[in-house]
Amino acid sequence: MTDVRSICAIGQRGQLGLGGHLPWEGNRGEEYVADVQRFFHITRGHVLVAGPKTIASVPRFAYDDRTIEVIRSGERPEDVIARFPGRVVFIGGGPPVWDVYAPFIRHWDVTRLPYDGPADRWFKPDWLVAATHMRPSVDAR
Repeated sequence: MTDVRSICAIGQRGQLGLGGHLPWEGNRGEEYVADVQRFFHITRGHVLVAGPKTIASVPRFAYDDRTIEVIRSGERPEDVIARFPGRVVFIGGGPPVWDVYAPFIRHWDVTRLPYDGPADRWFKPDWLVAATHMRPSVDAR
């Protein structure tokens, strides 16, 4: 069975994005740097699938030790996940992607950062419980 997860950081009030970027992008504070390092450590050796904008922001070095693939809005989540049987698949890409993939995500790794500024994208707590009403698991065939 494919292990579907998501990893993200949010601000103090659930902030996720601002103008197409992380609101704290470029912040060199210790917590922010540690969060980026943790993301690359946890996803190492696994699969990261996300929309085109998110994948475009992934640095070249990350392609060396993880499978990275762009997903499109016309693809069924079941079909995308089935391409990686027996793997750990991290779903990235923010609200539009998580709205569709949340029912398949069995583990959420959410870090709360000290950011408390503006945002135009927010974390939805409903995503955390979507898997409790999950369709049958995606099996490798």
